[in-house]
Amino acid sequence: MEFTLLWAALTGVGLALLMAKWEMRLGLIPEKTGSLSDLLLGAAVTSLICGRLAAMIIAGTNPITHPGDILIVRSGVDTGFASLGALAFVWLTSRRQLAGTIDALGPAAMAGLAGWHAGCLYRGACLGTASSWPWAVAQEGSNVPRHPVEIYAALLFLAAALVLLWWRRRGVRAMGAIGATALVLAGAVRFVTEPMRPSLGSGPVGWYLAAIAIGLIGIFAARARSRSALQ
Repeated sequence: MEFTLLWAALTGVGLALLMAKWEMRLGLIPEKTGSLSDLLLGAAVTSLICGRLAAMIIAGTNPITHPGDILIVRSGVDTGFASLGALAFVWLTSRRQLAGTIDALGPAAMAGLAGWHAGCLYRGACLGTASSWPWAVAQEGSNVPRHPVEIYAALLFLAAALVLLWWRRRGVRAMGAIGATALVLAGAVRFVTEPMRPSLGSGPVGWYLAAIAIGLIGIFAARARSRSALQ
């Protein structure tokens, strides 16, 4: 039985909730967004279920005949479908104040992704391709040092969360710009670190490029809407 990915998911949710609490303490969460903590939990659960079901189906496992495998995570979580599930949940629950909600969720989402990647420590799956860098780490029983690529990703996501939080504290007039920037950063971090993962493939890279493109479109749309509102 393999529950380590579930622990990684819980670590991600915990860090996301901590970031949301920090935003609340700083007075950055507008009342109209409702309970951000409840929204984060709902999005995280939806994301995990969608990503897990997609991974099972892609691997040829029927979730109806093997319901236990939904929680006993053996073949991973499909990050693309997990992201779509989370975005769909946020859209369905926050349509009337979607721009403000995704802005509020931006830093917390980045912190959550940092926790998810740091969960590699539970699974012993932090290492990627071979490396000669001074901080490269060798697997037990091996003399080949490797990039701690999941730790790279965790640190980059944490930095992204802090940058977005700083930006929110400065005040942003373009509603939705922070949420769209978070999507760009999420795709960029995964795209940059993907070559250091041992299983480089074209499928995941397509998801990351799509996130960057959609996020950039969202940034331009938010800025254009903000300029038109000032005229």
